[in-house]
Amino acid sequence: MAQEDLFKKLVAHCKEYGYVFQSSEIYDGLGAVYDYGQYGVELKNNIKKYWWDSMVLLHENVVGLDSAIFMHPTIWKASGHVDAFNDPLIDNKDSKKRYRADVLIEEKLGKIEEKINKEITKAKKRFGDSFDEKQFRETNPRVLANQKKWDELHTRFAKALNDGDLNELRQIIVDQEIVCPISGSRNWTDVRQFNLMFSTEMGSTADGAQKIFLRPETAQGIFVNYLNVQKTGRMKLPFGIAQIGKAFRNEIVARQFIFRMREFEQMEMQFFVKPGTELDWFEKWKETRMKWHRALGFGDENYRFHEHEKLAHYANAAVDVEYKFPFGFKEVEGIHSRTDFDLSQHEKYSGKKIRYFDPEINDSYVPFVVETSIGVDRMFLQVLSASYCEEQLEKDSRVVLKIPPMLAPVKMAVMPLTKKDGMPEKAREIIDNLKFDFNCQYDEKDSIGKRYRRQDAIGTPYCVTVDHQTLEDNTVTIRHRDSMEQERVAISELGRIIGEQVNFKALFAKI
Repeated sequence: MAQEDLFKKLVAHCKEYGYVFQSSEIYDGLGAVYDYGQYGVELKNNIKKYWWDSMVLLHENVVGLDSAIFMHPTIWKASGHVDAFNDPLIDNKDSKKRYRADVLIEEKLGKIEEKINKEITKAKKRFGDSFDEKQFRETNPRVLANQKKWDELHTRFAKALNDGDLNELRQIIVDQEIVCPISGSRNWTDVRQFNLMFSTEMGSTADGAQKIFLRPETAQGIFVNYLNVQKTGRMKLPFGIAQIGKAFRNEIVARQFIFRMREFEQMEMQFFVKPGTELDWFEKWKETRMKWHRALGFGDENYRFHEHEKLAHYANAAVDVEYKFPFGFKEVEGIHSRTDFDLSQHEKYSGKKIRYFDPEINDSYVPFVVETSIGVDRMFLQVLSASYCEEQLEKDSRVVLKIPPMLAPVKMAVMPLTKKDGMPEKAREIIDNLKFDFNCQYDEKDSIGKRYRRQDAIGTPYCVTVDHQTLEDNTVTIRHRDSMEQERVAISELGRIIGEQVNFKALFAKI
């Protein structure tokens, strides 16, 4: 199945099974804004718990925060968002559609990379176990020609980004003969910058209203609370502050379902360190965060680091963790060495000292910061993309979400074989005993086979069937979602068996 078709099926599945709905759908929707359904909100909460506990519980020197969405407007002047939080946009004159110029060029680079990967895939099939990928890359004429194209385009693109050369970005689009996906034409406008922040007004009267912004990131709430946390928590460097919260960006090119939205949620941790040690900590957090992703078991080969073509104005090092979505490798997390830019700026604009007194050197200084920032919604999409499977069985087929059990919205479904003979009451009794340990669901409608398929599509890792034998010896059948194998166990063992599989401890041990 083509990856594009697979992604369309995934999007449809999300709606059909209560994961994600278009916001305001009965009013024809609101662009690039989505609501999370009954199973989506559970998965989202589990992802947030996995991240939060891995930060706050596993690190004694990381604490939490929940800062306000509305903040003083000078904060965004100090952070550089008012002047520099822009995307380079270009319009197609025929379709009247607007695109990010950098994304168009990145997609062109991706197409060249796809050609290289196709040649390698064909060669692997042809040569089998004797295939030497390194040698093939270095000697195959078609691979070498495409690699040269990629290198030349990449070098030119990176220079244009770093120079802020909008004319050169447009010229690259023209020279590469990049067409509008809608009109198919190359009739482009000039490239210009567009600020992404949403603004509103705060105040009781129009004349006295103050212009403020919906935060485009959660990080600044951490920086302006640095002293509050450091002093009240008696924190010593190095230490981190973690936060999960909503952010808002007026994305012009919002697409690929929930991958790029106008209202989204971030999980960010700012780690404050002694100046001069930031690059060491940058490398440590790179390694830790990649382990966090790979612990989920979606295949190490589906993750990679991507070095930034252009460093942000605040950074001296930056890298993205990318995952291989159905639409290609895309960023799910950013790791940045932000230097002392943010705290220094807030010290300058607020007029207040934001320093750390270091007893070892008997002096004060502005700490440097290493940031890890991950989008909850992108992580959500990553989990579903990796978990969605269509399997052909002996007699029929099934669609199954092989979500890691600890993240699954429903951990266990309990099903009475029939609606009589005391089976429903026994099933309810099992749920009542276990509902405080993990999320359980009672399911009695349709045949047992249809119920299994429904729970497969939801992603429930364990189905428990209550039958006539249960009423005699207090045993039940557990069906395992991924293998579809069944085993007979005592009801008294259910909590232990399932609890061990849905606990985060197994994941934490890999980080």
